Amino acid sequence: MTTAYEELETRFRRHSVLRGAVAVLHWDSAVMMPMGGANARSDQLAELALVCHEILTGAGLAELLDAAEGDAEGLDDWQRANLVEMRRRWLHANAVPAELVRALSEACSTCEVVWREARANDDFAAVRPYLEQVVRLTRESAEAKSEPLRCTPYDALLDIHDPGSRAAEVEPIFDELSNFLNGFIGEVVEAQRGEPSAAPPRGRFPVDAQRRLGEKLMRHLGFDFGHGRLDTSHHPFTGGVREDQRLTTRYNEHDFTSGLMAILHETGHALYEKGLPEKWRHQPVGASRGMSMHESQSLIVEMQACRSDAFIRCLAGLVRETFGGEGIEWQADNLIRVYRRVQPGLIRVDADEVTYPVHVVMRFHLERALIAGDLKVADLPDAWREGMRNCLGVQPNDDRDGCMQDIHWFSGGFGYFPTYTLGAIAAAQLFAAARAADAGVMPGLEKGDFEPLLSWLRVNVHECGSRYMPREILMRATGRSFDVEGFKTHLRTRYLK
Repeated sequence: MTTAYEELETRFRRHSVLRGAVAVLHWDSAVMMPMGGANARSDQLAELALVCHEILTGAGLAELLDAAEGDAEGLDDWQRANLVEMRRRWLHANAVPAELVRALSEACSTCEVVWREARANDDFAAVRPYLEQVVRLTRESAEAKSEPLRCTPYDALLDIHDPGSRAAEVEPIFDELSNFLNGFIGEVVEAQRGEPSAAPPRGRFPVDAQRRLGEKLMRHLGFDFGHGRLDTSHHPFTGGVREDQRLTTRYNEHDFTSGLMAILHETGHALYEKGLPEKWRHQPVGASRGMSMHESQSLIVEMQACRSDAFIRCLAGLVRETFGGEGIEWQADNLIRVYRRVQPGLIRVDADEVTYPVHVVMRFHLERALIAGDLKVADLPDAWREGMRNCLGVQPNDDRDGCMQDIHWFSGGFGYFPTYTLGAIAAAQLFAAARAADAGVMPGLEKGDFEPLLSWLRVNVHECGSRYMPREILMRATGRSFDVEGFKTHLRTRYLK
């Protein structure tokens, strides 16, 4: 006879497969879909969201969970961890009425499409009513989840993206980091004034050439183009499913440096997905362990490895070969300065490693205020300008480069932003631990060989799946939970050496 646990695995496998279809449809919306398909796509995504919701709220699932938990002694460690994750997903799903799930999905799909045109036209007024609807429905969903999860509404949103994360734990981490960066940014800017200026290579860099170089580096990293592809979109992201990974970037024909690093960043996400435990690929325990761990894997590739002196010395030869560059600006020492230049700016995705966390902390405070109802959507543009002025000393002249620059809120991604900086902190810890464990990591990067680093990550992060919580993965791999001091040490070593 089929046991309660085996029946649960069957149901959750179906849920996983359908969620994969949703992921591919989202990728298509951002990359391939004509604008005229927006309404039909919204209907498709809403219907699939409802079906997935019904799987987790269907008749008998609660009884199956109770029965499996009552007979857990017969399960192995992975199965018990899987059961814990099943219960967590069940709690999230059953807290929210089906009609609210559908309404929120439709609102997010519609708002995202409107945002694309509104951002291009610098027209916040056009997207404002749609964002107000998203915020209202997100708040309702968060409030519905807060009681069964025994947390605040905003914590319920954090928990979606970073299991177990709570604002009360994140805030002191961000406060400590902000206090450090308040003085450190100025120190670095002043120190760099006394160094040779960073001279970005000049010229026209055809998109085709940039794409070929990006794909070459992806292959160096171990990306399998038999199970994935690279495209362009408004905002770089990694989508699709493990067996069919869809990566995107955006290009600037006058500056190849940012688009290239975006590709490396997204490849880090893809390698994490590929490295998850094959046996559990359609079960909750086989999924990635939240977005802080996901961001740690993209940032350990982009920031820790690919902005290291060792790798940039390898990269310099590749970019000269690709673009036919000659002169001092194409040499490794100059490219190191280009990729290490610190300057407060308006755009988060273009921010340097030192100022980037400031963008995230500001968004963390703004989205908490939006969800709490302390900040109205209508007041968001002004609050954004004030935040940028106070935190970084810069202020956007328009909303395109202000509160409309990121897709996250317009697609319903509240509670996501903190994971970027938590991921950066984790990446610094993990990279230090990998180098300590394998002396071949840095010499490998100098040759464009990522295998020593990836081998360590596969064992210590990727293959863990969701068997452990994020803080436990870090403790097992590095001996510490999220450790601001380790990140501060990394920044001091790299920027004030």
